[in-house]
Amino acid sequence: MQICEWIRTQPEMRLLPGDHAVYLDLVAKVRGLASAVKFFEDMPERAKGPSTCNALLHAYVQHGAREKAEAMMAEMARVGYLTCALPFNHMMSLYMASGELERVPEMIKELRRYTVPDLVTYNIWLTYCSKKNSVKSAEKVFGLMKDDRVVPDWMTFSLLGSIYINAGLHVEGRNALVEMEKRASRKERAAYSSLLTLYASLSDRGNLDRVWNKMRETFRKFSDTEYKCMLTSLTRFDDIAAAESIYREWESASGTRDSRIPNTILSYYIKNSMIEKAESFLGDIVEKGVKPSYSTWELFVWGYLGDNNTDKVLKCLKKALSSLEKWEPNHELATAIFSQIEKTGDIEAAEKLLVMFRDAGYVTTEMYNSVLRTYAEAKLMPLIVDERMEQDKVAMDVETRRLLRLTSKYPIGEVSTLMS
Repeated sequence: MQICEWIRTQPEMRLLPGDHAVYLDLVAKVRGLASAVKFFEDMPERAKGPSTCNALLHAYVQHGAREKAEAMMAEMARVGYLTCALPFNHMMSLYMASGELERVPEMIKELRRYTVPDLVTYNIWLTYCSKKNSVKSAEKVFGLMKDDRVVPDWMTFSLLGSIYINAGLHVEGRNALVEMEKRASRKERAAYSSLLTLYASLSDRGNLDRVWNKMRETFRKFSDTEYKCMLTSLTRFDDIAAAESIYREWESASGTRDSRIPNTILSYYIKNSMIEKAESFLGDIVEKGVKPSYSTWELFVWGYLGDNNTDKVLKCLKKALSSLEKWEPNHELATAIFSQIEKTGDIEAAEKLLVMFRDAGYVTTEMYNSVLRTYAEAKLMPLIVDERMEQDKVAMDVETRRLLRLTSKYPIGEVSTLMS
């Protein structure tokens, strides 16, 4: 970034459009979308060619600015800059990320009006087929790829393998993985992690171990991503002893202390009702410098929910929420906790939970209804519910009013005044 800024200040150095495109991409990554747009607007007109327009389009896509991206595509079409597959690939990536899968075939049809698909186009198209769980469509796309003489890479066969395996077509899946492995190399290292995952999906322990050993021979050391991939694969085979051995290797070889790696072991313990072992393991990793993440605490929330241990659920939830600057609401998690508390009639726990979620910026009508159902279970009446809902900008529904009428005949539950 600093080098690019220095070059721009040198009068004897004339930047080409490609140089401006590289700099714009850096600005978007380091300083954000608004700065990238300003940089584009301030560029000399001669620099606003296909490469810089593609760079700005990519910035819009990366930041999820759909309307601006679509406007840029329209402008590029107007001035004749849609001469390669790249801008169409950007738009397809945007629609895939936003879940607008129906726009992908439309964009491919539009692409063919201007140019021909490239490898990235076909891999995005296969990803679309994967999302649609359509073997027939994937095979058709692969056929078109051959017709266009586009050479497939490891990602192509990874996607095909995944589609076949998910459809239960294991022979075809294995054949795709063989082709995929032929294209795995030091340069295409990410292919190996995908192979581990896919062989685990096939329940093929022999090839899982073979690929791992091949990686051990090929690379000087493993990355955290590769360790995580192998650990996840081993837990799918219920081989926790082998997973623990690999984890200890990671612990001694890696200095990152990335909590996502031990989380794979914790997840296995918790899902298999080994909560005490999970607690002990957590204590060990914290002692060795791993900082528990939101995901770590969420795992324990689910674990304690399974144990009906409401106190620990709330303690871990509080730690989970406090580990984030902004929480992306998890409706499933919130519903599960409220539902368990409802059954116990623990109004204090229900009110505490409501306060936690309020502090995290997430309160809904259904949450209030759950609190009211908890009061109904305890045969107690809450206070100032209407005022609290108004403060939280949450509207009452038919169920809220029914529950308020039901609980109005019970004695007052004083805890609601303490939690408001």
